[in-house]
Amino acid sequence: MPYRRLGRSGLKVSVLSFGSWVTFGDQVDTALAKECLTAARDAGVNFFDNAEAYAGGQSEQIMGDAIAELAWERYSYVISTKIFWGIHKDTVNMANTLNRKYLMQAIDGSLERMGLDFVDLLYCHRADPETPIE
Repeated sequence: MPYRRLGRSGLKVSVLSFGSWVTFGDQVDTALAKECLTAARDAGVNFFDNAEAYAGGQSEQIMGDAIAELAWERYSYVISTKIFWGIHKDTVNMANTLNRKYLMQAIDGSLERMGLDFVDLLYCHRADPETPIE
């Protein structure tokens, strides 16, 4: 598997990443997720992508559970996740936004669901026209 630098982060990631948009959630349980993750890793993939909105947070939970069961060393893989859409759609400040309150809670929620202390890359799933960049 070829690897490339991830921007100026110093990280090297596989040219193919393993995404979980339609892979985890109601479609796939933890056992099958472990098989998929293992197959990707055996092929040289070290970059695994997720998002809080995928399957209402279940995707992050299943990926985290599977990686924990596989007992991978944290230094051996790169995890990204995305925030914006939210999983609490009925709350004004908690969906379709990038306000500070939401960012802090969304990051904490993603870390908790994945059982991690940090993610290597955090994306904004889309721009927020109502929250200033600064």
